[in-house]
Amino acid sequence: MLVIRLQRTGRSGHAQFRMIVQDKRFSPSKGRVVAYLGNYDPHAKTMTIDGEKASQYLSGGAQPSDRVARLLQKEGVKLPDWVKTSQPKKRTTRNPDKRRSTAPAQPAAEAPIEEPAADEAAPETPAEETPAEAPVAEAAAPEILAEETPAAEETPAPETPADDTPPTKEA
Repeated sequence: MLVIRLQRTGRSGHAQFRMIVQDKRFSPSKGRVVAYLGNYDPHAKTMTIDGEKASQYLSGGAQPSDRVARLLQKEGVKLPDWVKTSQPKKRTTRNPDKRRSTAPAQPAAEAPIEEPAADEAAPETPAEETPAEAPVAEAAAPEILAEETPAAEETPAPETPADDTPPTKEA
């Protein structure tokens, strides 16, 4: 018995298909092909099909697969009455209550946040704060600054070893 099916071609991740006629017992990837009817690119949704050849094989009894039957109908090839296409499966959504599109509408936003009245507002801080003491302290007390610097020099420096040889490993 002959069947009309799709044979996958193209690189990995970018499938393209040939529409072939072949014996039902053979695999589409390794079996002997009787005839090539056209090709189909699912990414570009383009197909080229030899409709006359396809109708000739269909009238001779070749059984099309479901996908091939849909593609042939889309191209305008008339299918015989005995060709039965399967009904599309009923699709169900798992956990539809978790989806945003099926969730019930949220109630409108609650009352707007009230702003505090002017009497209850926190006391205002001055817009510009200037350090008044810092410039005066530097100009007025140069001798205080001079006294503090020697105190900083009196701190003992950490001792460094006079010997710069690397430590030896003891076995």
